[in-house]
Amino acid sequence: MPSVNRKARTPRAVQKKLERLSPFELKDKLIALAGEHAKKSASAFLNAGRGNPNWIATAPRDAFFLLGQFAVGESRLTLAKKNLAGMPQLPGIAGRFRAFLNARKNDAGADLLRDALDYATGTLEFDADAFVHELADGIIGDNYPVPDRMLTHAEKIVHEYLEKEMCAGKPPKGRYDLFAVEGGTAAMCYVFDSLMQNGLLHRGGSVALLVPTFTPYLEIPELDRYAFNVVKIDAGVERRKDGTHTWQYADAEIDKLLDKKIKVVCVVNPSNPPSVAIRRDSMKRLVSLVKTKRPDLIIVTDDVYGTFVPGFRSLMAELPANVIGVYSFSKHFGCTGWRLGVVAIHEKNIFDEKIAALPAKTKTALARRYGTISLTPEKIKFIDRMVADSRSVALNHTAGLSLPQQIQMTLFSLFALLDKDDAYKSLCREIVRERYEKLFSGLGFSPPADESRAAYYCEIDLMVWAENRLGKDFAAFLKRNYEPVDVLFRLAERSGIVLMDGGGFGGPPWSVRVSLANLPTESYAEIGRHLAEIAGDYAAEWKAKKT
Repeated sequence: MPSVNRKARTPRAVQKKLERLSPFELKDKLIALAGEHAKKSASAFLNAGRGNPNWIATAPRDAFFLLGQFAVGESRLTLAKKNLAGMPQLPGIAGRFRAFLNARKNDAGADLLRDALDYATGTLEFDADAFVHELADGIIGDNYPVPDRMLTHAEKIVHEYLEKEMCAGKPPKGRYDLFAVEGGTAAMCYVFDSLMQNGLLHRGGSVALLVPTFTPYLEIPELDRYAFNVVKIDAGVERRKDGTHTWQYADAEIDKLLDKKIKVVCVVNPSNPPSVAIRRDSMKRLVSLVKTKRPDLIIVTDDVYGTFVPGFRSLMAELPANVIGVYSFSKHFGCTGWRLGVVAIHEKNIFDEKIAALPAKTKTALARRYGTISLTPEKIKFIDRMVADSRSVALNHTAGLSLPQQIQMTLFSLFALLDKDDAYKSLCREIVRERYEKLFSGLGFSPPADESRAAYYCEIDLMVWAENRLGKDFAAFLKRNYEPVDVLFRLAERSGIVLMDGGGFGGPPWSVRVSLANLPTESYAEIGRHLAEIAGDYAAEWKAKKT
């Protein structure tokens, strides 16, 4: 039987104070404790708190660096004086690019660049010289982004990628306007700011959050600048017969959106940290509710984990007019350091309609705000207002994601579009699913089957385990004697393992988040075993006090 004396060294009063921090700030304290343990013992420091994947997509990176060599050579064709060169020139550049690829045909990345050129000029019917010049000039980064919202060919290619991955290859009619941004985090900031600046959302207004959710969606509304009234649509309410969470939204939760005071609803789909996609019947209910009762509802959907669920279909495909789509390339391609994201808004949307219907006084104020960038500011689309707002309007002429970043984003998209068998995507899914299985094997039980599971993260509610294993008296004992984060401190102090506080994501207070992306696969069985051991310690202490 496990010892009953292996309690956390961090006092309960200190834990209680630290609970008030964001999970990411609390994580730093846990990392320090886990690091101390690793120094004193032979065990490894295992940080399963971050969502950064420990894999990368190689082919599009090979293509990026090979393309860079071509672009530097093109620059020297116009001017070459020691370490000074000119700028890539458009006439005939596609022919020179093909010759370069033929000469370097055995180099890593050459096949993808050749296939990408064929796809762009064949399937997408791009002018070859114009496309290759955009690639070469973009990767050199010698110009401002033009157009500032996104490069012309890059936008069309990323559009194709989003239609494949976010719309399950069956997009709605029409096109999306895209804004390339510095990752999904920048997208969140830009979206909230422009909704406020354009009178579509007001300080103190009501927004709904589907929870549990990524912490910025919980924290941004609390900033004094926004002070939103938050309505939570809770995935923790619905349970299976065994008491475990489905992490899906019960009908009554979805129906909270009937309240017309709610102007915006924020969705992370698949969710973070439960890591499941909204099931089909819930999606149908939500779509029907918006179409029949809430056609005015603004939906912000963050779909970064969509590629990890087979057949995934985003709300941007189901309700294009109502949705601001946010997508980041970071997780699927292993490129968090690149900061690559995109905002997608359909060309026919309610945002432009709402702006056109604003009171005259508000329109006059907005005309002043955007009047320096257009003689007809009232005609500026919402997504282009977002671009201007991202640079405080006055610096609109220097807005836009850096061109080398846009080129890497383009190559990631082309790589996925050309991967007809989805071989890379299947590998990514296999990695996280194997880790998920090993985690639960270490815990000592099997998780329920769930076709909606992305398995990029896992949220485990320890109170469900407590009630299922030993009953409500044991659960009450835990609540009475310990803080919900106590298990996190025990893990860090005793095992050098860092997990995150699920309660900080708007989930159940006694839940923990495990990232299945950033550690070696064999580590997850060890994490499961240590969690099970600590759970056993709690149980042993309770039993000892009963006798």
